[in-house]
Amino acid sequence: MRVGVLTGGGDCPGLNAVIRSIVRKGVQEYGFDFVGVRDGWLGLLRGEVIPLDIPRVRGILPRGGTILGSSRTNPFKHEDGLLRVRDTLATHDVDALVVIGGEDTLGVATELSRRGIPLVGVPKTIDNDVSGTDYTFGFDTAVGIATEAIDRLHTTAESHMRALVVEVMGRHSGWIALHAGVAGGANVILIPERPFDIDQVCEQVKNRFKINYAPIVVVAEGAVPKEGQMVLKDKSLDEFGHVRLSGIGEWLAQEISERTGKDARTTVLGHIQRGGTPSAFDRWLATRFGLHAIDAVKDGDLGVMVALRGTLVVRVPLDDATARNKVVDPSLYDEFEVFFG
Repeated sequence: MRVGVLTGGGDCPGLNAVIRSIVRKGVQEYGFDFVGVRDGWLGLLRGEVIPLDIPRVRGILPRGGTILGSSRTNPFKHEDGLLRVRDTLATHDVDALVVIGGEDTLGVATELSRRGIPLVGVPKTIDNDVSGTDYTFGFDTAVGIATEAIDRLHTTAESHMRALVVEVMGRHSGWIALHAGVAGGANVILIPERPFDIDQVCEQVKNRFKINYAPIVVVAEGAVPKEGQMVLKDKSLDEFGHVRLSGIGEWLAQEISERTGKDARTTVLGHIQRGGTPSAFDRWLATRFGLHAIDAVKDGDLGVMVALRGTLVVRVPLDDATARNKVVDPSLYDEFEVFFG
């Protein structure tokens, strides 16, 4: 049996650990042959497939990014996309595909599965917004990086007695902002799930200055004020119809400065959050996902996604896993309001 492996969407710490795990078990226990698809769905459109064996996956466990490359390509947005995908798989005698990706990549996988393409999904995203799984790999690393940045920013904020706004990733969900903000002792945490009142934010900032304390505001890139729309630098769209978010942090810092009379600066963590070495937890989770994904292929259990439920890795239908985004529950956010302001 020949199995293809594909990584799509934004790069993410732990992708290489999944690839390694799939190939090691597939070759050693099942005698499968593997190929890697270059640059996500784009590689299937272009027919760019490379051999993938155990020597090629040695030493990649701690490496960030993906040895296969990635892209934000949507094959259904390209002429004859489905036909070209089928042709590439047939040309290279690929019997099944393991698709490692987030919301958009797995959305494409779901539609391809409905149209008869044999595949299994593996959830990855630093945003932790894929439904059906408690955690996605990449999230723990991103939270750790953001928390360290907040820890460092506390000292410079205190030295200059200024407010610092930290913008983190999170298009539709505030998981990174909430986890890192709580872990880093932020005074204000703003998430997409709950539109914020800029007057209340400024009041919370002023209250901190009154006790001679420099406030830290953590904001997810998709957070929006109650009275306005999402703040964007760039309104262009990708192939999945998403705007390229950025700008809320700068807008917040400017509003805080004007409304409070205090100096406020912005730090946008951006791609730093998803680059570099994966955390121990993400290596562990990615490895388990890979092992269970190739088991699903071996069992012929296709059209599913592997997922973490408690401490168990289970299989869930792709249709269920991609039906909606997993967002922060309001009650969870409310737990931490005692620390705000």
